[in-house]
Amino acid sequence: MPDFLIIGTQRGGTTSLYHYLQAHPSIRLANTKDTHFFDKKYSNGFAWYRAHFPTIWEKTYVQQVQKRAFVTGEASPSYLFHPLTPKRVAQVMPRVKLMMLLRNPVDRAYSQYYHAIELGHETRSFEEAIQGEEERTALEREKILKDEHYYSHAYKHLSYLTRGIYVDQLQEWMRFFSREQFLILKSEDFYANPATVLKEMFTFLNLPTIETQLKKKEYKQYNNNSYSKMDAAMRTRLVEYFKPHNARLYELLGTDLGWNK
Repeated sequence: MPDFLIIGTQRGGTTSLYHYLQAHPSIRLANTKDTHFFDKKYSNGFAWYRAHFPTIWEKTYVQQVQKRAFVTGEASPSYLFHPLTPKRVAQVMPRVKLMMLLRNPVDRAYSQYYHAIELGHETRSFEEAIQGEEERTALEREKILKDEHYYSHAYKHLSYLTRGIYVDQLQEWMRFFSREQFLILKSEDFYANPATVLKEMFTFLNLPTIETQLKKKEYKQYNNNSYSKMDAAMRTRLVEYFKPHNARLYELLGTDLGWNK
């Protein structure tokens, strides 16, 4: 089972992070990004989930023959937002390490919107898409909590604003895991200086730093982020919307992430 999970956030740089981590000789990631086991495919069972990871024999060989550290993990950024995932993870991996990149929720929402258009999930304008979205998402959340087999397309693909209220999601995860099990970093820091963020992650995972990796100073983007700039009035509106939620997040983390602009 995984030693660590990258649980969020969607459109926060996790695909790029996944590829960067693959280059470390002591890290063996799941054979696919976004296994979605703990949110969408939980009914597939643990045998299905385990099949995505290296075997005990491979771990033993790396540790005893190659004399290297060995950790394995996966990246499913939808885990942070799904209401049933924290408890499910805690039941089978109570000591797992949890890593996440959190992006300015205004930018994250807009990026998700265009990603939804690209995938064919969205046809409305951005303003139409966020109209009443918080209430719709809350209703879908209640349905998920009442029926663990219920799958909500809208909750997964169309929760543009609600997904950016990180403090509520983190508080739910922290009901099941200690603060020491979390590494919470800014996406913007990763974009600006991936080497520094990678070094923090290696330290968190108790792995040696690989200097050749850290020489890659320029962030490599794997997902498409080419879309029109957000209207200034809309941006001001969303900055104000997220201000109180960000304030609660900053209090929880003990640091100001500088997103109120």
